[in-house]
Amino acid sequence: MRLNYLANAIGIMLMYIGLVILSPVAIALFYHEYESVLPFTSASITAITIGYFLRKFIKNANTLENLNDIKKSEALFSVAACWVIFGLISAIPYLFYDFTPVNALFESVSGITTTGATILTHYNYPHALFFWRSFTQWLGGLGIIVLFIAILPQFAVAGRQMFFAEAPGPTEDKFTPRIRNTASALWKIYLAFTGLEIGLLIWAGMPAFDALCNSLSTLSAGGFSLNEYSIMGYGSSKITWIVLVFMFLAGISFNLLYKGLRNPITLFKNEEFRAYFVSVLVMSSLIAGSLFLNHNTNWLDDIQNALFQVVSITTSSGFASVDFEKWNYTSKLLLFIVMFMGACASSAGGGIKLARWIVVFKSMKSEILKILHPNAIVNIKIDNKTVPTETARQIIVFIFFYFLIFGITAILISILEHNSAVGLTGAISSLGNIGPGVAVTTGPMGNYNDLHILSKLIFTVNMLVGRLELIPFMVMLQKDFWTFKEN
Repeated sequence: MRLNYLANAIGIMLMYIGLVILSPVAIALFYHEYESVLPFTSASITAITIGYFLRKFIKNANTLENLNDIKKSEALFSVAACWVIFGLISAIPYLFYDFTPVNALFESVSGITTTGATILTHYNYPHALFFWRSFTQWLGGLGIIVLFIAILPQFAVAGRQMFFAEAPGPTEDKFTPRIRNTASALWKIYLAFTGLEIGLLIWAGMPAFDALCNSLSTLSAGGFSLNEYSIMGYGSSKITWIVLVFMFLAGISFNLLYKGLRNPITLFKNEEFRAYFVSVLVMSSLIAGSLFLNHNTNWLDDIQNALFQVVSITTSSGFASVDFEKWNYTSKLLLFIVMFMGACASSAGGGIKLARWIVVFKSMKSEILKILHPNAIVNIKIDNKTVPTETARQIIVFIFFYFLIFGITAILISILEHNSAVGLTGAISSLGNIGPGVAVTTGPMGNYNDLHILSKLIFTVNMLVGRLELIPFMVMLQKDFWTFKEN
């Protein structure tokens, strides 16, 4: 890898991240919270300074006019490094509010990866900090690199490598000929739905600032809320259904949403969307039935809460309309299964992604048919398009590594916390960027503050690995990857 290309790409992104970090200053000034100006200006100056020195002192870095011939390995490293540094710099403002360094890093990474797990034990913080929590999720939901590809000329061509390094779905799906146009279209859709949700939440009676922050966290499938009881705290069925609908939209491929806005029938022609729609209905029905049989509650409330929590978990949003940790064992077990589903590829949602599960199940079916008919040629198809054998193999390897990381993490956390429920649900919750677990301490009304310091660090790494979908980190395990030269 060429150091000048790495320094130029990372340096440019950090300098613009520095400008983005100034956004909460406007909120601080609007609410006359002048003490909140320094935390964000400090973080901004830090990012800009690091970016400037990277481009200034790495030989030939600032002489590159563009990054058109950046290599795939360089793009992977740049994206991974940018996310790690972004997480570190985003933690700086939290330090000014008496967060410990580990807690600040945890909250920061939970924000940028749209995980939504929190260490907050109270909610007596300035508006600027709450806006920053939600805004980092909004940036991370579609991807900070995707934003830069859309607006920066340096990434006009090189953006393709970085686009798919940041959002490595099962297929390289784009809906315009130029990747920069694709990134711009994605952000237009993202902005439009965010604005629409803000308006609807205000109409439903939510305070304007709460509507802004909750909308930023909804479209990003993040889950951070200003209310310590999440969406349940607003006590409004209207608000609950509005958030539910937009969470569901956040779990759909933005590429497909773009096409669906022109022709809604396109949605149901898509095999992954059908699997998403049906799996949500099936799991919601099972949980609603379990709640109805085991709790003395209104069946309409059971349907609403079951549907809300299934959509929240499968899209990795992490919002809560009810304290599901108090549900009966069967309902919680079904919700735990939902944690492994994932949303659609190319969406804001996290997890394994349903497209991968479709390929896995079709691969299993293919192998069974080959046992019965050894000479048969069985192709794996999604939407009548053949999935290359290499792609199917990579997906199976991906899922193997996903469960390997989940298993190792679950064991380590269970040992550290002396609690298998925290270990199992916390491992999948952090790796899938879901947020709350199904345990008393880390449930929807709990927090991660009292966990062992090593548990927090393990979860922090999991969140980053899960957000970038393992690919950059798996590649970095290869010895050949770590070969550098000046230019």
